[in-house]
Amino acid sequence: MSRDIILQLKDLCLTRGAVPLFSGVDLTLVSRERMALVGPNGVGKSTLLQVISGDLEYDKGERVVANGATIVVQEQEADFGNATDLVEWVMGGIGGQDVELEGARRARALASLDNFGLAADKNLKTLSGGEARRAALARAFAAEADLMLLDEPTNHLDIAAIEDLEIKLKAYKGAILVISHDRKFLENISTSCLWLRNGKAKKLTSSFKKFDEWAQGIEAQEQKAFEKLDLQLQDENRWLARGVTARRTRNQGRLRRLYEMREQRVQVLAAMRGAAANVTASTGEISSKLVLEAKNINKSFDKRGVLVENLDLRILRGDRIGIVGPNGIGKSTLIKMLVGEIAPDSGNIRRAKNQTLAYLDQIRVKLDPKATLWELFAPLGGDQIMVQGVPRHVVAYGKEFLFTPAQLRQPLGSFSGGERNRVSLALALAKSCNLMVLDEPTNDLDMDTLDVLEDVLAKFEGTIILVSHDRAFLDNVVTSTLAPLGNGKWIETPGGWSELESQGLHLVSPKPNKTTATKTAPKKEIISKPQVRLSYKENYRLEEITKAMPKLAARIETLSATLNDPNLYLENPAKFDQLSQELNQSKSELEKIEHEWLELEEKKAILEQ
Repeated sequence: MSRDIILQLKDLCLTRGAVPLFSGVDLTLVSRERMALVGPNGVGKSTLLQVISGDLEYDKGERVVANGATIVVQEQEADFGNATDLVEWVMGGIGGQDVELEGARRARALASLDNFGLAADKNLKTLSGGEARRAALARAFAAEADLMLLDEPTNHLDIAAIEDLEIKLKAYKGAILVISHDRKFLENISTSCLWLRNGKAKKLTSSFKKFDEWAQGIEAQEQKAFEKLDLQLQDENRWLARGVTARRTRNQGRLRRLYEMREQRVQVLAAMRGAAANVTASTGEISSKLVLEAKNINKSFDKRGVLVENLDLRILRGDRIGIVGPNGIGKSTLIKMLVGEIAPDSGNIRRAKNQTLAYLDQIRVKLDPKATLWELFAPLGGDQIMVQGVPRHVVAYGKEFLFTPAQLRQPLGSFSGGERNRVSLALALAKSCNLMVLDEPTNDLDMDTLDVLEDVLAKFEGTIILVSHDRAFLDNVVTSTLAPLGNGKWIETPGGWSELESQGLHLVSPKPNKTTATKTAPKKEIISKPQVRLSYKENYRLEEITKAMPKLAARIETLSATLNDPNLYLENPAKFDQLSQELNQSKSELEKIEHEWLELEEKKAILEQ
């Protein structure tokens, strides 16, 4: 890399119709910088990527690329065109054809394919979604460009492949600009963020881990500016402008409820495994809430070997079970057995008699682009949509999916891709059911739609079984996680991906087919080296916060009672403000240590088992 600065944008402006899509965009990308490009639906993230790559003209401003610097793009959907040979297609992305020896280019292409676990003789027409994504990444990496532009690189990849991609990106010598809905992925790889919002771009010189806090601060500043100018914003505009702040507020209540559900799941798992006598859930209580129970089920196929062996699983009403593992390990087969689509080779599965199932393996559906959102929600006329068997007003339901009343009257064809995904999601999740099965629901969903999906699932009163490779989504939604140990063995642990990972467990990969095996390094097999008890430090901390919680709760109760005195503010406003601040701090501290207490108790229960 001859230049440290790879690309600069100066006061860039692009107009679509009469309104600028974005204006005044300033951006500098340097070698080894890994920038996350984030922003709401329709703001122009993919369009900005096209401008940076040189594929799209802009209206005014300046785009400066370092002398001799090269740019490569991994598009969201790989375009194989008329190509028939995978190696030739990857070679096509490598520049310098006129000066570089054909043999050297082929060697780079072969090495890159091997690095992404793809056989050189793989037929392009038979590539799965995950294989097509790995082929596109192999082509991008083979180019060894100074700037790599990635559009949703983790879609259709399993967790092991995503973690492998993270390692490759961290070692990349050039600059990287990436659009992704995978929050954990962005947290792990990014060194900076560009927030495209309201036609403007703001840069954070830290990883995505700090994005929410940083964005909340910007929104708070904007809100103060609005108040100083005495702007009388309509409720709708205020609601739309405060996306990040509102999301963080929602997350607190949602996660608190999830932690309570996880604690209940710990008790159920302990009961199943014959754990301690202090478990509060009795057998009778469990039976009355039973949705599904699998006992000693087995499933194998001649070509794939044993996928499920001697699995016992009990799912209760309200559980959210996440199933994880590499592609080909048997996740979809397991789901199909649980819901009755295929039978196990042996063992028994008992299901609740009143079970109504919604199996959402593909959330995206084809919709009439000329129809308005109101017509799609209420096709028979009127202003009501049936949601889980309950009538809801179209406007209220639309707001849950971030649609304004004005958008309800717009044709679907005018919506962005992310907005159309939200429409499909709203229609799919309105179906009446008490058991929802979601097979990789996060594919192709942007962050706004993911937040909506998390909200809807948090409100859903039934039971959820889902397969996902999105680690942050799993952490925010599921009460327990089912993971493969290898050779058909599965283990269920309370909590999401982070809790599974904290147990020292790594996902095993399926055995490769001998005819397509490559020379890639073997994936990590699951290794369990668990502690036999909490460490001294963890025990001390658990005792410390167990004593602190009732004291904080009592202090909160006292402060609340004092602040309820109607004369306090009139007589001593300074004291009222001081006590209000102390109350908020105490509530925040209690929530924090309750979360920590729950994590330690879950870990303790698992170790004791």
